[in-house]
Amino acid sequence: MTRSLVLRTPGDRWSVKLNVRVLVVTLTLAVLLAISSVLALASGSHPTSFEDVLGTLANPAQSELALIILEIRLPRVIMAILVGGALGSAGLILQGLVRNPLASPDVIGITSGASAAAVLFLWLGGATGTSLLLAPVAMGGAFAVALCISALAWHQGISPARLVLVGVGLAAALTAVTTLLLVLSPDSTAMNAYIWLTGSLYASQWHDVTALAPWLMVCWPLALIKLRHLDAQSMGEDMALGLGSALQGHRLLFLVLAVALAGSAVAYAGAVGFIGLIAPHMARRLVTSGHTGLLPIATLIGALILLYADWIGRVAFIPRDLPAGIFVAGIGAPFFVYLLYRLRRDLG
Repeated sequence: MTRSLVLRTPGDRWSVKLNVRVLVVTLTLAVLLAISSVLALASGSHPTSFEDVLGTLANPAQSELALIILEIRLPRVIMAILVGGALGSAGLILQGLVRNPLASPDVIGITSGASAAAVLFLWLGGATGTSLLLAPVAMGGAFAVALCISALAWHQGISPARLVLVGVGLAAALTAVTTLLLVLSPDSTAMNAYIWLTGSLYASQWHDVTALAPWLMVCWPLALIKLRHLDAQSMGEDMALGLGSALQGHRLLFLVLAVALAGSAVAYAGAVGFIGLIAPHMARRLVTSGHTGLLPIATLIGALILLYADWIGRVAFIPRDLPAGIFVAGIGAPFFVYLLYRLRRDLG
């Protein structure tokens, strides 16, 4: 049985209900993420000790390792945490919005929109994968697809079923466009595009962190505040309306939040797949809670998945630096098959 703590102010003007299991799991994952981050900072082609990392973080001016740890490794570790957390939270929002356990930014076309826009940009300009314009273009593609999905799925409001069907159709069409552009591209452009499409945090810098962080700082707290309306919608439209939830307004808001989180993450890290699908399911296996309680756990799990995937790609094949998306797919594909098996068994 799940225990809860209720904190009240004098006069009982407001109260906050804390699920003890959610709190314990969240704190445990946060500590694990912090320890894993320090270990990742200590790993690389120039190995450093745990004490050296802590000493450099505490007093960078007196450390000879400041350049390696603070300018090369730390931005990459922070980007892994931000991108993985954004994808995990976006996946949770989308699965709750469309009431489909297989929904994710990959499935409904958000990632495909960003990918098609990025490859088109590379194809037209012959730019490199490190171009500063690549991220805004990819993000614009994600929002353009979201706008198309909303327009095509709108019929007296947004229907979750139509949202999925339209998203899957657009994702398939955009994947075909992306493949065609790759076939028509010169070898050098196609190589840059393939690396971006796989998903990589290679050469992440502080300007990437400062560009991505504001999206999470705005969208994540807003999602945390509003997700109680998603719990109401999960009980049915009539119940949600009876509880005073603005059904269509909140659906549109959740779609925008999911696109902003996933689109910004994909724009700065490439088309990293599966995290938005598997992180929410892992969170539900750890706790039984509403979406508000699941959000921080799914976020932390997404951050851990990408942090470990990038860590393996960076240190396991030295001197090669493999894209993190390879290892995320290695985890995500079997998990996706497992989910399909569970759904088939539950349905029949």
